[in-house]
Amino acid sequence: QVQLVESGGGLVQAGGSLRLSCAASGRTFRTYVMGWFRQAPGQEREFVASIGWSGGTTYYADSVKGRFTISRDNAKNTVYLQMNSLKPEDTAVYYCAADRDLRIPSDYAGAYDYWGQGTQVTVSS
Repeated sequence: QVQLVESGGGLVQAGGSLRLSCAASGRTFRTYVMGWFRQAPGQEREFVASIGWSGGTTYYADSVKGRFTISRDNAKNTVYLQMNSLKPEDTAVYYCAADRDLRIPSDYAGAYDYWGQGTQVTVSS
């Protein structure tokens, strides 16, 4: 089992940047596919980005492609989401997710067994 704790959220102006971090417990972090999802008020949770075990394979939602970058440091049990050129529509609670059974990055929330509590990102216009 793994526990996930997100950090790095906050309030930023449109066009600004934030870097989210997700720290994972356990010694098998490197065997988990990791993902970032987000949920805005009144909307369903949506996929943002996912990364494979080694970090060599990544997958992004079209809405963030070219602006967001997912990465991981297996030595630190941490996955990151660098968010640049932020827009007001990026405002949401961002969740980190992990799964040990996935072999490749996935955009399907139901495939992930473990979730963090979320961190709020607010982008002002």
